[in-house]
This record gives sequence, structure tokens and C-alpha cells, in this order.
Amino acid sequence: MSMSMGPSEGEDEVVSTINTTPLVDVMLVLLIIFLITIPVVNYSIAVSLPKERNEVRESKPENIVVSVDLKGNIYWYDAKVATTQQLVERLKKVSMMTPQPEVHIRADLDANYDSVGKIVYACQRAAIAKVSFITEPPPRG
Repeated sequence: MSMSMGPSEGEDEVVSTINTTPLVDVMLVLLIIFLITIPVVNYSIAVSLPKERNEVRESKPENIVVSVDLKGNIYWYDAKVATTQQLVERLKKVSMMTPQPEVHIRADLDANYDSVGKIVYACQRAAIAKVSFITEPPPRG
């Protein structure tokens, strides 16, 4: 029985390095796949984005303006309304008109949301179809 201590003529040497060629091939294929699919994923749905614009809306004479001040007092144009029930009664008369006028709500910047909510709820109870809010446009520049 004999043992061989070194490489003989017919045996291959042991290679201690890693063959990276298959790894590079796989990485290139993945890179190509990602480069092809990423633009499709980002732009697959066509949407039109909103643009900021300020429209000057002229208030028609038949539109109703309801205001709320800082203390929560409700005004029908310039006349103070004592309760929300009186506001509902006035709005019910307006809701019977044909065509029905819009109700524009002007609220103080620091007024409670509860006061504005009462007006919106009164409009809902009176079956007003169109309610809009009057705001100040943002400063230019």
C-alpha cells in the first residue's frame, strides 16, 4: 500500500479561487430587467395633475352670504341672526326658489369650526344644494 504525496501526472490541481463569471452574468441580466421594467412602473398610469389658479367669481345678486365672526355670531348678509333655527327657516324659504341660489359662507380666520359646522348643518337641513366658502387668495410672490 502506497500513498501519493504530491500531484501525479494524471490528476488536476485543486483551484482555490472562485469563478465569478456566472455571478456577473446573473447580475447583468437582473440589471437589464430592472432597467426595462422601472420606467413602465413609474409611468404606467396617465393622470392630469391639478394646477393652482385663482378664479375671480362674481357674486350674483341672488346668492346668499352667511357670515360668522370671531365670537361665533351668525349674520345673514349684514343682519345678525339670533339662533340657528331662524337661519334654517330663512334657508328653507330660499331653497324653494327656482333656480336655487348658492349659499356663500364667510368665516373669520380664528372662528371656531363649530360655528361654521352649524351653518353647514343648517344648509343641509334646509335642503340647500350648493354651499361654498369665501376665502382670501394666497399672497403672490
